[in-house]
Formats: sequence, structure tokens, C-alpha cells
Amino acid sequence: MERGTGNAKKSEPASPSGTNVNEDTCVDNSCSSGDGNCCTTDVARARWTLLRQVLRQKQVDSPEIKQVSVRRFASFDLFSRIKHVTDDPDDTSADQWVEYRSVCCPEHSALLRDNLGPLKVNEVLKSFDNTGNVCVWPSEEVMAHYCLQKRHMFKGAVCELGGGMTCLAGLMVAVCADVKEVLLSDGNEKSIQNVRDLINKNRQAGKFGSTHVSARVVRWDCESDISALESRFDVVMCADCLFLDQYRSSLVDAIRRLLHPSGMALVFAPLRGETLRLFSQLAQQAGLCVTQHQQYDAQVWDVHLKMRREGKESYDENIHYPLLVTLTKAPQLFSYTQ
Repeated sequence: MERGTGNAKKSEPASPSGTNVNEDTCVDNSCSSGDGNCCTTDVARARWTLLRQVLRQKQVDSPEIKQVSVRRFASFDLFSRIKHVTDDPDDTSADQWVEYRSVCCPEHSALLRDNLGPLKVNEVLKSFDNTGNVCVWPSEEVMAHYCLQKRHMFKGAVCELGGGMTCLAGLMVAVCADVKEVLLSDGNEKSIQNVRDLINKNRQAGKFGSTHVSARVVRWDCESDISALESRFDVVMCADCLFLDQYRSSLVDAIRRLLHPSGMALVFAPLRGETLRLFSQLAQQAGLCVTQHQQYDAQVWDVHLKMRREGKESYDENIHYPLLVTLTKAPQLFSYTQ
């Protein structure tokens, strides 16, 4: 995509794979949803609270901390990350911006705000969120890669739910696909403030073309949030948003209501115990057609097999390898996985 002529770039790896849980561990604070009263309690706060409690007890290898996505396995290496430096003396935030460029489709990239390093454990203990400190989690990374690979299949209006601080997949759809509208959403107001900054930065860089890109708070069980978007989207997608029991049925209902009658939802999530099975069961009970795909992209599958074959301690396919679940209101004549 277009780059400013005055920009200097410094290449850095996308992320260090195989990081153990210690003081250099990166902890997720991005995926969120809403509560029944559309108030302040959300998935991000619940996850952050649990991490603080466990880390204070120094139980960094406990099952609880693994189940809330402690970033032991960091990346499928599907994107390179390049520090974005500008010569504009008025741009005081230049050191926070990086360009995520697709490895398979290098002509496509998006600008994210990032601290180019892991969050520290003591940061987790001190604060519930760290706006501007971005971790792109494996499921979101894979979904963004998948969207680039299948960009010609996107049309009309697209919505990403629970996109956290980056909404990388939604941004990539806005960058690469011929769509009219992309809505980036999360249940956390802080996340959406950051995403709006990302939209403005990428729009200024000429990344979006004629696509209308916006961000808003969408809490899955907030009636006013969902009713305002009813039957609006040809594609609804989310990544690794199934792990908290109390929000799973609300997510299913939100997807069902947001989808256009002929639309499709793309849900990327690891098995994570019974969470994926329970989500699929709820979706079927809601009248949606559910199809689960284990092998949907050759590059992602090869990395998965390599990690499993090498027996990497940092890699647990139960919590790191995202499966793809497609949801529709009626049987489809085509497949998003072909």
C-alpha cells in the first residue's frame, strides 16, 4: 500500500515465538464484551482481574492463567512488523506506530499503535488496561491472514465483533477487499477509542480507498447496541471470543441478529476445552447452520503441524490453534473455505 515519501522504516520481527510466562510475558487485554446493563463490566475487565489475581499468587503455570490466553505462543508469523517513523515534528506519537504487512500478500498492510514489546507482569498488577500497548493474538492474526487470502469473497457490509485494541482482521478487510462498509467493534470503550485512532491513521495513509470504515462500542447482550445493527451485515466475524460462559449465548444471538438473511459469520477460536463445542451447540439451537473447519489454510496448517511435531512447550493446540466455524441462516451454495 501507499507509504509517505518521508517515512523511514526499521524492521522488527512480528513477535518472539515461544515466550515463557515470566516477567517478559505479554498478557492480553483486548477481547471484550458487555454486561446485561450495558455498563462497565466486560470481558477485558474480567480477564485482567483474573490475571492480576493469579500473578500476585505467582501461579504463572496454573491452568487458569493458560485459559485466559497468556501469550506463551505468540504468533504464526503471518505478518511482518515494521516500525513506522515520520519526519513530522508535530507527530509526538510516531514511536507508537508500526506497519503490519502480510507475508503472503505483501502489497497489503495496516498501521497499528504498538509499543513494540511485551507488557510486563508488573504492568498487569498495576492496571486493568494499557491503551496503546497492543498484542495481536494468534486467532486474530490467523483471521486477518484468512481475510486477505479470501478477500475476493467479501462484499457489501462487514462487521468484526470483539476486535479489542486492534481489530486487525477488520482493518485488513477494509484495506484489501472491495466492500462498501467495515464496522470495527468491541465492548470496551477504551479499545474503541484506540481503534478510532487506528482508522484515522490508516485513512490518512490512503489505505481504505472508497470503503467506509468506522468503529463503535457493541456489547453483545445490550439490546440497543444490537437492534441498531439488525440484519445489516453480509459478513460478521470474531476471533477467540468464546471463552467466558456468561457471554457465549449473547454472542450467538448477536451474530444471528446482525447477519443479513444471506450472510455468513466467520468465527476463529481454539477448542479451549469445551468452549468451541458449546458455542457451536448454542448456534445450532438458535437455528443457525454450523460448519466447523480444522484445515482451512495451508500456511497456517503447516505451522500448526510443525509446532506439534517439534513438541514446543510454548504451543498447546487446545488454546493456540484456531478452528474456523462458519455460521449461516440458511445452507450456502458456496464456501468461504474453498
